[in-house]
Amino acid sequence: MSTQVGAVAVLRAPQAARVLVASLLGRLPLGAGPLALLVFARERLSLGAAALLVAAFTAGIAVGGPLLARAADRWRQPPVLWLAVLASTLGYALVAGSTAVGLGAAAAALAGLGAPPFEACLRVLWRDLVPPAAVPSAYTVDIAAQELIFIMGPLATVLAVALLGPAGGLYACAATQLAGTAWFATAPVVLSWRGEQVERHWLGALRSGALRVILVAVVLVGAAVGSVVVAITGYAEARGTTASAGWLIAAQAVGALIGGLSYARVRPSARRPPLTAIAGAMAVAYLPLLLQPGPGAMAVLLVLSGLGLPVLLTVAFLTVDRVAPAGTAAEAFAWVATAFAIGSAGGAAVTGLLIDSAASVRVGFAVSPVLLALAAGVFAVLLMFGRERR
Repeated sequence: MSTQVGAVAVLRAPQAARVLVASLLGRLPLGAGPLALLVFARERLSLGAAALLVAAFTAGIAVGGPLLARAADRWRQPPVLWLAVLASTLGYALVAGSTAVGLGAAAAALAGLGAPPFEACLRVLWRDLVPPAAVPSAYTVDIAAQELIFIMGPLATVLAVALLGPAGGLYACAATQLAGTAWFATAPVVLSWRGEQVERHWLGALRSGALRVILVAVVLVGAAVGSVVVAITGYAEARGTTASAGWLIAAQAVGALIGGLSYARVRPSARRPPLTAIAGAMAVAYLPLLLQPGPGAMAVLLVLSGLGLPVLLTVAFLTVDRVAPAGTAAEAFAWVATAFAIGSAGGAAVTGLLIDSAASVRVGFAVSPVLLALAAGVFAVLLMFGRERR
């Protein structure tokens, strides 16, 4: 195993496939939850309430992720995961039974606040699961596989709603999250893992200046990814094929899956490209989307534009692992996930306003490369920060 670092070697490691699949099952609500809330609220409440519930859910995840990961760093993962999933399940149940917007929004926030921090918990386990040389490949496989959440999540919601009615998507989120927690939290590696016993600081992982720089850049990357989703939707509507938006968005996710699995095969630990170069290459890959060709060619361009994201996130997580203060690894990983989610939501909102004001989808597609170029600049600051520290 010391010389095997590809995706197959990672998945063959004892318990690796189990905790990866369990975490993906538990994370499915991240891809299914927003749509489930939208469908429920539009049917039972109103369109305005639907947007409010999704915003509350997203805000809950952004706040809860780092706090729960910090608790897991300090104590153990299973108690934190179980308490979190129970709170989140209660939130979904309250949403399903709500008839008032205020109660629904509060319940949606609880569902997001209690979402178990599987992403952070899994990434601190890889060093116990695979040899050091295979850890970068493990991160890449994990990040690439995460794209399945955003492909399968909406499909699971649609199926659950068809079978169980408007609240079916909420039930599916609660059930898959609970099943994922049960499978993940009972794995021997999870039960035996312990965080480092160090002196705690109230800022936690955020006391690292390098981490704060990385988070700023990740917000910009997330905004670029979120903005293109809105632009794709506008593109599909302009061509009279609104239904194709889902397939086009999935095409970019497929590109990320291909990029991640391919990168895992080229020994990412051997020669790691700088974050500045990766973000710059992603900016260039997004530029052809401005051409807005037919749906078939657009799908190909979206696949190509998605290739670099898992590479960037892999290198970012490896860097975070190196710069995070001792005993704060899970929290640091959670902050990266939170930064990406905040950026994605903000990028989508701003791009929607720009498209509406300019009445041009091309303006929307121009946002992503600009944001990625800015992210490359911030990552360049990280390089200077590292030199200053040395």
